[in-house]
Amino acid sequence: MMKTYNELQLAKELMRFQSITPLDAGTLNFLARKLKSIGFKCKILEFKSKNSKPVKNLYARLGKSRPNFCYAGHTDVVPPGNLKDWTVNPFKPAVKGNYLIGRGANDMKASIACFVAAVSKFKINKFKGSISLLITGDEEGIAINGTKKVVEYLKKKKEKIDFCLVGEPTNQNRLGEMMKIGRRGSITGYLTVHGIQGHVAYPHDANNPAPIMVKILNKIENVKLDKGTKNFQPSNLEIVKMNIDNTADNVIPAEASATFNIRFNDKHSSNSLKKKLNNIFRKTCKKSKCSFKISYMVSGEAFITIPNNTTKMIQNIIKKITKIKPKLSTSGGTSDARFIRKISPCVEFGLVGKTMHKVDEAVSVSDLKRLTNIYKTILENYFK
Repeated sequence: MMKTYNELQLAKELMRFQSITPLDAGTLNFLARKLKSIGFKCKILEFKSKNSKPVKNLYARLGKSRPNFCYAGHTDVVPPGNLKDWTVNPFKPAVKGNYLIGRGANDMKASIACFVAAVSKFKINKFKGSISLLITGDEEGIAINGTKKVVEYLKKKKEKIDFCLVGEPTNQNRLGEMMKIGRRGSITGYLTVHGIQGHVAYPHDANNPAPIMVKILNKIENVKLDKGTKNFQPSNLEIVKMNIDNTADNVIPAEASATFNIRFNDKHSSNSLKKKLNNIFRKTCKKSKCSFKISYMVSGEAFITIPNNTTKMIQNIIKKITKIKPKLSTSGGTSDARFIRKISPCVEFGLVGKTMHKVDEAVSVSDLKRLTNIYKTILENYFK
């Protein structure tokens, strides 16, 4: 008889590892041992790149044939903050009032525990196909050496994934509210306007970049990118930083800098937005006889997985178990689905994320049981 796992116990064990991004702290080796005990073949993949720390990832597969149903998630967590503010040690999880409290409770070690428990209770000997897990250690970080690199590795190895379920917390208040079928794109711009430094009493001998920067920011803040689409909310641009590094009060500065971020829907691409913005920067600076420097970081492009039979099957299972029909949404920030969607259709469904990244991050114990049941039922129906 195959070993079975309890989702609550496994969640506690995973949460004890202090895997603050991008540290692994032994989490993936522990998870690999659990998966090997139920028949998975596991490979720890460590990737490195310049100016970033090495990151460990795990790809585990049970079975050799297709279809290959993949679960994706991450074991890295955000820092706990002030430990004195927690009612429990964030890395010594405890159950209080039917809630499991600790870092990673909903984002997202407990979700991983639910899937592993679901697989252990699934009748593995009676299915045709494969079940795999793609688990990264830097989703909460810069996401350079994590899922992105694993996807590249799988492509090179010609490893096929037929459908992927990402276990991120997708519900705000109640389990069953929402499934994510896509995400908006994200681009961050780092803008510097160069003027001419001078004495404030002699402005004609200088060129102050501050009012030029204000003009530019006013223009981009008021650009109406779109009104949204059938599947996406309107794109929005937010200015997040403004800076003039000037230690004197009687000196016109030489430069001013600002940072902004755009969350954009599928009416745009990062390239089309760069073109639009660069045109504004160029025209404004030319008029004011100054120069500018702009660099961008693209976290991901907007994407959507058109609902198919598997999506509908998952939606129906969630409705049956939670008594709520989940909304198919593209809201929220970015997730590693932005990388996985290049090799497989994917949807996201996990726990309630109301307390994620907060002090006393917590998940309902009853939700853990229900999510395990949901994941198990999805596997049973997928491999019918």
